[in-house]
Amino acid sequence: MKPNHKGTAQIFKNPVLERLTRTHIALPIAIFMVIAVALIYYGLLHGFITVLSAVALFLVGWFLFTFVEYMAHRHLFHMDTDTEVKKNIQYTFHGNHHDYPKDKSRLAMPPIVSLFLASFFFFVFKLIFGSAVFGILSGFLFGYAIYLFVHYAVHAYAPPKNFLKILWIHHSIHHYKHDDKAYGVSSPLWDWILGTMPPEKSK
Repeated sequence: MKPNHKGTAQIFKNPVLERLTRTHIALPIAIFMVIAVALIYYGLLHGFITVLSAVALFLVGWFLFTFVEYMAHRHLFHMDTDTEVKKNIQYTFHGNHHDYPKDKSRLAMPPIVSLFLASFFFFVFKLIFGSAVFGILSGFLFGYAIYLFVHYAVHAYAPPKNFLKILWIHHSIHHYKHDDKAYGVSSPLWDWILGTMPPEKSK
């Protein structure tokens, strides 16, 4: 199916499940922003991190998110659909977005999934980074919020006349010219490093 500027996909026949696949973009962005601020505040208040380390860890977390975003988009959302199960999973998570890229209600995961992901990353990062989790996860979730904002702006609005135009063009190339290139949404950094920059931009 070719990308359609209008319309929406039906993912579930059950109306309740179908409704849960949709959300207003402001809700998950607000959730991640609030949690990011709360983590920094809690970490500073209880002495788990200092102001200086909070800034450094925040930037590390944000940088880490750009890599996770790229890898998830490339290898999970664009997985090989060589079985019916993989095909259904890929379409549910991402394929429907390529069929209907202008469907504003499906440009972010639902709030319940957002909260689950935030909790999941907290426990994983706590296990790996210890008390540094309060700074790293804050930056990571902030990066997630920025990703959601950029992704929504690209699909909901015309090309801006500022620095976001670069990201708008980059992601539009992924949707309308090369779906095996330009996996980075909030940053083209990893496309450049890992060799998936579109031909138009790699020259």
